[in-house]
Amino acid sequence: MTLRLQPVQVGTGSYDIEGQLVFADAFLAAVLVRLSGFHEDIAGMWFLEAGFGLVSSATPPTFADLDAAHTWIEQRLAHAA
Repeated sequence: MTLRLQPVQVGTGSYDIEGQLVFADAFLAAVLVRLSGFHEDIAGMWFLEAGFGLVSSATPPTFADLDAAHTWIEQRLAHAA
């Protein structure tokens, strides 16, 4: 499995518009959004705006950086293998 990120602007209805689509091979696995200064102490972190299949989560996590998000998503998808 190969993860690929694609930058995108996300219409979240808030100040958080910088995003990344996360593809696992040819399939959309997740949408990540970078948290804006509006979120104060977690500004700049990445949030799982949407996860699909094994990447979905009832309590979406935040990540310090894209590497941490990448690792978390890989671990979730590894359960399918």
